Amino acid sequence: MAKPISAAALDTIFRNARTYNGYQDKPVTEEHIRKIYELLKMGPTSANQHPGRFVWCLSQEAKDKLADCAGGANPPKIKAAPAAVIIGMDPDFHEHLPWLFPHADAKSWFDGDPENRMEHAFRNSSLQGAYFIIAARAIGLDTGPMSGFDAAKVNAEFFAGTNYKVNFISTLGYGDPETIFDRSPRPAFEKFNVVL
Repeated sequence: MAKPISAAALDTIFRNARTYNGYQDKPVTEEHIRKIYELLKMGPTSANQHPGRFVWCLSQEAKDKLADCAGGANPPKIKAAPAAVIIGMDPDFHEHLPWLFPHADAKSWFDGDPENRMEHAFRNSSLQGAYFIIAARAIGLDTGPMSGFDAAKVNAEFFAGTNYKVNFISTLGYGDPETIFDRSPRPAFEKFNVVL
């Protein structure tokens, strides 16, 4: 049974957490990213689909290659960050359902229906991308998720030879407070919620 977490933990994950445009000069290691993945993989996806495919860019070469796929103000952010992450998706996730969801013949739900698979891959990899952000914050790191990039170029550069597609990308590291803007408005409950 779930139990409430502390107010301090809620501050770390939600209330005080921010999207960062720059980071402190502290490394992100493979140990960090493995800790993040071990947490994010526990988040729920429909029928345990796990369509998310992650490319962790720790080397300068990989970050530079990703930066070349981005636009606007994003390339320098990616190049300077300790790490960057491509949150991708596998539209053929259903091929793994026999072992990921052994309770039913879930693979047959998606056979021959690529449009339905893409919809599920996008929805559930987006969830996994959100779990990535929460997991990173939970272990003391910060993120800078972004969507200003050339998806076709990212797919060609990082997912060649596969059917994987990029969903969004993010920087990762120990955030530099000097690089954030004032917090944008957050709507009150009454603005966008209905209780029936």
